[in-house]
Amino acid sequence: MLPENADAGFLWDMLESAESVVLMTRNLRYDQYSNDRKTRRAVEREIEIIGEAARKVSGAFCDVHPEIPWRKIIGQRHKLAHEYAEIQDEVIWRVATIHVPELIKHLRPLVPTMRPVDPDPSS
Repeated sequence: MLPENADAGFLWDMLESAESVVLMTRNLRYDQYSNDRKTRRAVEREIEIIGEAARKVSGAFCDVHPEIPWRKIIGQRHKLAHEYAEIQDEVIWRVATIHVPELIKHLRPLVPTMRPVDPDPSS
């Protein structure tokens, strides 16, 4: 099933944020991550965006792609947004370094190839 326009946009958002998480955590050890508040917050925000976009993907599309753990992704977003005092760095680290790279493998084939919009079409 090819994604509809709205789904394609949300999948694109998920993939873009997932790739940002990988870039931010690449070459870091857990102790470096846990001691860097700015990186932790940035990773948490990107994971929150992944969950919010996943929440907006149509049920029909989610049903056809059970390989993506939609409910867990959305649940993680809920925890980050509403239960922030209970965030455990170890859990987010595992999400960022294990689950997000796996998610990228599932999303890449689903995200339609999109060309960036050229702000100056005459060039």
